[in-house]
Amino acid sequence: MGTSVNIIVGSHVWVEDPELSWVDGQVSKINGQEAEIQTTNGKKVITNLSKIHPKDMEAPAGGVDDMTKLSYLHEPGVLQNLKARYELNEIYTYTGGILIAINPFQRLPHIYDAHMMQQYKGAPFGELSPHVFAVADVAYRAMINEGKSNSILVSGESGAGKTETTKMLMRYLAFLGGRVATEGRTVEQQVLESNPVLEAFGNAKTVRNNNSSRFGKFVEIQFDKQGRISGAAIRTYLLERSRVCQISDPERNYHCFYLLCAAPQEEIEKYKLGNPKSFHYLNQSNCYELVGVSDAHDYLATRRAMDIVGISEKEQEAIFRVIAAILHLGNILFTKGKEVDSSVPKDDQAKFHLKMTAGLLMCDAAALEDALCKRVMITPEEVIKRSLDPQSATVSRDGLAKTIYSRLFDWLVDKINVSIGQDPNSKSLIGVLDIYGFESFKTNSFEQFCINFTNEKLQQHFNQHVFKMEQEEYTKEEIDWSYIEFVDNQDVLDLIEKKPGGIVALLDEACMFPKSTHETFANKLYQTFKNHKRFIKPKLSRTNFAIGHYAGEVLYQSDQFLDKNKDYVVPEHQDLLGASKCPFVAGLFPPLPEETTKSSKFSSIGSRFKFQLQQLMETLNSTEPHYIRCVKPNNLLKPAIFENVNIMQQLRCGGVLEAIRISCAGYPTRRPFFEFINRFGLLAPEALEGNNDEKVACKKILEKKGLKGFQIGKTKVFLRAGQMAELDARRAEILSNAAKTIQRRIRTHIAHKRFVALRKATIVLQSICRGRLASRLFDYMRREAAAVKIQKHMRKHQARKTYCKLHLSMLVLQAGLRAMAARKEFRFRKLTKAAIFVQARWRCHKAGVYYKKLKRGTIMTQCRWRGRIARRELRKLKMAAKETGALKEAKDKLEKRVEELTWRLQLEKRLRTDLEEAKAQEIAKLQNSLQELQNKVDETKALLVKERESAKKAIEEAPPVVKETQVLVQDTQKIDSLTAEVQSLEVSLESERQRANDFERKYSEAQESSEEQRKKSDETEKKAHQLQESLTKLEEKLTNLESENKVLRQQAVSMAPNKFLSGRSRSIIQRGPEGSHVGFDGKVASDLHSPSINQRDLSEVEEKPQKSLNEKQQENQELLIRCIAQHLGFAANRPIAACIIYKCLLHWRSFEVERTSVFDRIIQTIGNAIETQDNNDILAYWLSNASTLLLLLQRTLKASGAAGMTPQRRRSSSATLFGRMTQSFRGAPQGVNLSLINGNINGGVDTLRQVEAKYPALLFKQQLTAYVEKIYGMIRDNLKKEISPLLGLCIQAPRTSRASLVKGSSRSVANSDAQRALIAHWQGIVKSLGSFLNTLKANHVPPFLVRKVFTQIFSFINVQLFNSLLLRRECCSFSNGEYVKAGLAELEHWCYKATDEYAGSSWDELKHIRQAIGFLVIHQKPKKTLDEISHDLCPVLSIQQLYRISTMYWDDKYGTHSVSTDVISNMRVLMTEDSNNAVSNSFLLDDDSSIPFSVDDLSKSMEQIDISDVEPPPLIRENTGFTFLLPRSD
Repeated sequence: MGTSVNIIVGSHVWVEDPELSWVDGQVSKINGQEAEIQTTNGKKVITNLSKIHPKDMEAPAGGVDDMTKLSYLHEPGVLQNLKARYELNEIYTYTGGILIAINPFQRLPHIYDAHMMQQYKGAPFGELSPHVFAVADVAYRAMINEGKSNSILVSGESGAGKTETTKMLMRYLAFLGGRVATEGRTVEQQVLESNPVLEAFGNAKTVRNNNSSRFGKFVEIQFDKQGRISGAAIRTYLLERSRVCQISDPERNYHCFYLLCAAPQEEIEKYKLGNPKSFHYLNQSNCYELVGVSDAHDYLATRRAMDIVGISEKEQEAIFRVIAAILHLGNILFTKGKEVDSSVPKDDQAKFHLKMTAGLLMCDAAALEDALCKRVMITPEEVIKRSLDPQSATVSRDGLAKTIYSRLFDWLVDKINVSIGQDPNSKSLIGVLDIYGFESFKTNSFEQFCINFTNEKLQQHFNQHVFKMEQEEYTKEEIDWSYIEFVDNQDVLDLIEKKPGGIVALLDEACMFPKSTHETFANKLYQTFKNHKRFIKPKLSRTNFAIGHYAGEVLYQSDQFLDKNKDYVVPEHQDLLGASKCPFVAGLFPPLPEETTKSSKFSSIGSRFKFQLQQLMETLNSTEPHYIRCVKPNNLLKPAIFENVNIMQQLRCGGVLEAIRISCAGYPTRRPFFEFINRFGLLAPEALEGNNDEKVACKKILEKKGLKGFQIGKTKVFLRAGQMAELDARRAEILSNAAKTIQRRIRTHIAHKRFVALRKATIVLQSICRGRLASRLFDYMRREAAAVKIQKHMRKHQARKTYCKLHLSMLVLQAGLRAMAARKEFRFRKLTKAAIFVQARWRCHKAGVYYKKLKRGTIMTQCRWRGRIARRELRKLKMAAKETGALKEAKDKLEKRVEELTWRLQLEKRLRTDLEEAKAQEIAKLQNSLQELQNKVDETKALLVKERESAKKAIEEAPPVVKETQVLVQDTQKIDSLTAEVQSLEVSLESERQRANDFERKYSEAQESSEEQRKKSDETEKKAHQLQESLTKLEEKLTNLESENKVLRQQAVSMAPNKFLSGRSRSIIQRGPEGSHVGFDGKVASDLHSPSINQRDLSEVEEKPQKSLNEKQQENQELLIRCIAQHLGFAANRPIAACIIYKCLLHWRSFEVERTSVFDRIIQTIGNAIETQDNNDILAYWLSNASTLLLLLQRTLKASGAAGMTPQRRRSSSATLFGRMTQSFRGAPQGVNLSLINGNINGGVDTLRQVEAKYPALLFKQQLTAYVEKIYGMIRDNLKKEISPLLGLCIQAPRTSRASLVKGSSRSVANSDAQRALIAHWQGIVKSLGSFLNTLKANHVPPFLVRKVFTQIFSFINVQLFNSLLLRRECCSFSNGEYVKAGLAELEHWCYKATDEYAGSSWDELKHIRQAIGFLVIHQKPKKTLDEISHDLCPVLSIQQLYRISTMYWDDKYGTHSVSTDVISNMRVLMTEDSNNAVSNSFLLDDDSSIPFSVDDLSKSMEQIDISDVEPPPLIRENTGFTFLLPRSD
């Protein structure tokens, strides 16, 4: 990559290291073609310049998500990028269209949950962070859009995570193409559940992997035309049969053997099994259990998976019976028989296992023994039965075991395929290939040969695909690529598979000759391929041979090649098991065709495998391939360990380095124009002057530096190998010169500063002199100005005097002219008024006559139609009245809860009282003991005083001096003893004081704890009081609801006797008491509405007044419906339609009637108005009307019979009742949660008259509630749809070109234009929000609802922006943080302008994105501690979210780093601790689309509405039936 021209002293480079593969360092000396490098690990390395690679010092600290974005695409650059990402738990990385997945060896559930799958669904490839879901999604989208089949090839060595990756792919494809279950199981369920079945029988523990797949698997998932999974097929390749009989320590046999040994006890006893240590096929290794894996649990999981994939219970029992038979078969040991070269079972134990094997396989034990110990040879003369020696019998036994297991595995695969089923009509499929990776061990046998042959085939396919992608990239960019060479591995494939001289063909030939051995086979290979460059003959071996594969040279041991290539069944084994009484076992060994039996017993595994591989390649060639390369970071199978040498070998074996080599053969470095100019624009500043064409600017830069061989595409610059390093070297030189220039400028600045200070002092002196001269000039100018001012005022006075005279004259003239015109107009109006009055009366008379005729016909039709509707509603309401549900139970629970809290409160009070009494007693005891001690001290002091006085008296009364000495001594001793006693008393006093202090401290502590208990008790009392208040409110609600339920029950009861009423009688019940139009008084009307009315009373009412009343009421209702269907507007911020509806219903007493259709008509009108309505203006209009009408009903209606009513048992939930209510009218909102709201009256609404509502009114209120919620949701979702496209553009700053930011006078203009362009998308959102707010305000939607809408919209913005930020690494940059911060400032400004009345707490909903952006744009992140970040900077964000942002952050502006490694480590520890919690570890947010308010909340938030002065619309104003709507003047 690098050349000697680009490597200079001081360059940062990569150099090879035997331990770390590659290590970085700095060139300290260059001697000709050799360079001395000081590495970062302290070593000095001398190497050739051609063996070192330049290091990109400006690469992001967290790596790049696509290797093609690397400035230097070479081995050390790739390795360093993978390591940097792996340390940040970023396990996925792209290399163009190839995904590299590094096994984390730990659970990362948050990146595989359903939310993450939803994020990647339909996202463009490369837009989000690299992920296995992205590969699956692009394959699925390509299949759907182009109709072409796709395949996903997963490869890697054992333990790299191929199987888990395949599971994730299938899970995501099932998520995309899932469908409703048919017959209990879906195709995708069976495909997913086939994994544990195949793992149990085809996976085993190896040295490198605890769950290694010992077979290749290709899953074809078929899709129908709608993109749903319609079928699937599983193909398997080369099961490792030898593992059944032979394993090495510390590996294990196939999982199914250990699962069966850990089965329930009855299964173990049935099959006579035991500890795995007792079976020969399992005890060859000391490993019997896996850490963290329960075989017993996995056994049950495997049985469940078998059920799902369609294996019956009987077949499962037969399968495990065969597995048990294989275990017993392995324990049959042989010894020499009586005859020469014969063998028999060794002992009784062997005979027991022989008998068990025969019993489990349901065949004859003697026949089984003969099949194992003897062979039948058929000659033309006779049939000869030949005995086998013990060693041959053992080989025969192992061959039988391998054959049975291989047939069983093939049966399982076939059964799964039959159970899943294939779609013959499917033309699209996605194949997922989980195949073994390249293998090279100390001992490489036939299995490794086949595996590496497979990888050579796949590598050729991979190379062709990579070369094709390179060609597509070059073609898309329209550059010349014809001279690029493509290196193929066809010579290796010819060496292995070519006919007739390939290795496989020679192996088959050797197997068909009876006397052939591995020595003769090896010699044949040596002779045939002695001149082949890929075939190597070892010097010290006669049977080994080596092949130079694409991933390196592999030495093969040909000892067992011939045996392992032979796939034939011994005729005795075939006859024995084919005659088994068990249909399952007999089905595994079907009778062979006669010609096959006679012709040959031999079947080549190598040839068959080559044929299968050829079919696989044909399938892959017919599909569009996608590659996933799995990498195992270490051989310890532990997380956070990255072994460079091991990973480089895997990248080499996986063909990743080969792909990079292919890229390097062309143009390894490719940069978009804007990135190239940003990095290398300083190499040719003149290319940017006045030139806005980035392509031209890039070409000028490259031509100025004299580079050859580069290509300029449509959007990118393509550089040859080494050219990037040369440009970087030139750039570093220019930057060095710039640093020197800056230093020179700083020195100039200091000298200039000193000169400016001196000049400033000189100027001050000059200014003082000039000031004296200026003051003299000022006096002269002031006198001159005063004279001019006097002249000006004199001229102004004369001019005003002349103007006033002229003005007065004009006013007199104008007054006369206007008087003449007014008199003329008055005469004209007086003449025309009488004519207009006559015309108006005549037209009114004609319209009235026509209207009365039309109304009579309409009322007649409506009466008959409403009769039919009423009968239908009667049946529905009978059903609805039976359900009056669960509120009583809720009330009982709350009452019990309150009683429990009250009891606890009393207990707390009692305990506190007892505690205070105990403390008081203890304090009294302490005080008494203190008082006693004080008394003792006083007594001691008094005794001491007395002793001193007596001592003095004794001294005074003492006899002569001769005896004085002895007395003095005695007195002194006494005084000393007293003094000692006093001291001891003082010590005891001090200790007592100490104890008293201790007691006082304990007393204070007890007081503090008592105070705390008192506070807790007070809090408990408050809570109890609050609960009591809430209980009171709930009781009020329950009372009202019970009243409503009572109404519903009464309605159901009253419907039965009225079932056979005539249509005319029902219409009487529906009418309202309009006494001014009918000859009935109020008493008769109220009797008609009474539920106790009987059929006889109704039949006595005169027919003519009934008809007149019904017709009038129907006319009025029809006119009202027609009126409210129009846009009536608003009167003093009050919706006219809602006020008119309420006043009409109240006047007609519709709330108090048992049956009426007016409510359904109103609801139907609202439903028709908002049906499929995207016009926010109309939705806002009806939201305002519906919420206002709902508020009036909430404060007016109360259920009839609320007082003194006994609650009855509810039989079903109220939700079911209201669910049925919403279905009883046309256009009901779907999926809206209807809540029952109490109808109590708050203190501020006493002016509204309370009405005892009947069933139709209560139902109408519930329906209206549902429509308020539905219209609210429609308005909110419309705004979400409008701003969603803009949000995707707002999370990432637009790319601005440096070429557009030219120097000179136009710079400020260009910058301002760029700033406007940057925030254009944010201003689009602000514009949408402003327009939306104006619409809501114009329709006088209650501010409470407006606040709720914008709160949810801002929460939606927060969720969308935050999730996009965490999923796209290019968004987590410093400059992008500044861009989003500027956009958030626009939103904050909008909230400020909208005021708290309408915006409310909307700004607070953006807390997640605000704190995340705040973290991105702070400086000195490495100095921040985890406590500062999580508590001060980002208290709302979780550890998972902080970790994600910290690891994805990169500074594209100042080159700063993210938080320190210690903070990252602490975050990992906390994440590990949190991963054990049941709460989801997902770092993404969820959008809440629920309705965030109830009718109570709406009622409390709105003020009282005065509707008395609302003017009716013109349509009904002049109608005599609506005179009550006109405002009355008192």
